[in-house]
Amino acid sequence: MSNTSEKTGRIQLLSDTLAKAKSEDRAALVAYLPAGFPTVDGGIEAVKAVIEGGADVVEVGLPHSDPVLDGAIIQTADDIALRGGVKIADVLRTVREAHEATGAPVLVMTYWNPIDRYGVERFAAELAEAGGAGCILPDLPVQESALWREHADRHGLATVFVVAPSSKDERLATITAAGSGFVYAASLMGVTGTRESVGHEAQELVRRTRTTTELPVCVGLGVSNAAQAKEVAGFADGVIVGSAFVKLLLDAPDLPAGLDAVRALAGELAEGVRRS
Repeated sequence: MSNTSEKTGRIQLLSDTLAKAKSEDRAALVAYLPAGFPTVDGGIEAVKAVIEGGADVVEVGLPHSDPVLDGAIIQTADDIALRGGVKIADVLRTVREAHEATGAPVLVMTYWNPIDRYGVERFAAELAEAGGAGCILPDLPVQESALWREHADRHGLATVFVVAPSSKDERLATITAAGSGFVYAASLMGVTGTRESVGHEAQELVRRTRTTTELPVCVGLGVSNAAQAKEVAGFADGVIVGSAFVKLLLDAPDLPAGLDAVRALAGELAEGVRRS
């Protein structure tokens, strides 16, 4: 048994938040924003703004120089954050300040390489201590994840894996058995971005994923407006929106205008995920 005193992470808050949305007969709204964008302080304000607007859960991106899953919009924001000198300490500070200010569950979405270089145990301990709810690890193969999962479990952190329409049923079962918190269902093949339609592939993927797990299934990649959020909320436990928020911050003339815009979009999406 791990020492329970070490469990400072907020996986239970994440689970409770997703369960509360379900009890209200709606999908949860999960927002993604990169740390350090447009600045570290501005990024913290942006996370607070999406939660104030209506997001239930936030994923804070750890900017990476080779973001294989991210489309042009998030790559641009990551580039700005990296040129601004964002460090893992800034990502952890973003988690801490956003969680303390709002009480909402905050996860880190990151590629594996930065954690590996920082130190797996150190990262898990510091993320938990900052009040983080867990990690989304899009490029960590499940079969290579035991060390991370051991430390995440010890510290009360969720380990969220990504499944895709190309994942075979047997593979889905392996991935969902190893994960915790929720399952991130990528709605289509390819990179993140805003799209005209989220489509049937996502619905079929959610259906197949649900046959393997009791975990909530949240859908991301492509949702950018209330109509799409409503469509996805019809079949998923959570709707994940990232690029649409980032684009508003990129296009805004200044930070206050950007914060107003992301707060407003979060409000529209929060209406969309309520199944009327």
